[in-house]
Amino acid sequence: MAETVRIIGIDPGLRRCGWGVIESTGNRLGFVACGTITPPTDGLLADRLVELHRGIVAVLDEFTPDEAAVEETFVSAGARSALQLGQARGVVLMTPALRGLPVGEYAANLIKKSVVGTGHAEKGQVQMMIKILLPTASFKGADAADALAIAVCHAHHRAIRQLRAIA
Repeated sequence: MAETVRIIGIDPGLRRCGWGVIESTGNRLGFVACGTITPPTDGLLADRLVELHRGIVAVLDEFTPDEAAVEETFVSAGARSALQLGQARGVVLMTPALRGLPVGEYAANLIKKSVVGTGHAEKGQVQMMIKILLPTASFKGADAADALAIAVCHAHHRAIRQLRAIA
């Protein structure tokens, strides 16, 4: 009997940080929960990062995942935005790692390819496939759907790594 692994996917962001928790048992996936952390948009950057950290801690406490997955961020915006997103991403990577969780990182194209079948899929296509793969999933907005896609990608690649280890 295959073990069940609970995975949290996190779509990093300083304004909206999506999170999604799934369970993976063999090749079966199950929806657990998802949502969006929205730190305040005003105030000091350090305070906003603290709120992001607190939000992730609360999700980890409530859903107790075994593993985490985070999107590797691609930014074509200005330097200031890229720097702030990088700082938010650091919080997102560090928080589950502090709990001893293994944290996988995946490029956006790989996530889309794993879920939709093409690395250049539109957000609407990702959301549609998440509803197909996780029929009980209920999400509001692209951030939570993207986080679920990150978790699904991790589940698929986690299984591939295990098969390679056996061979």
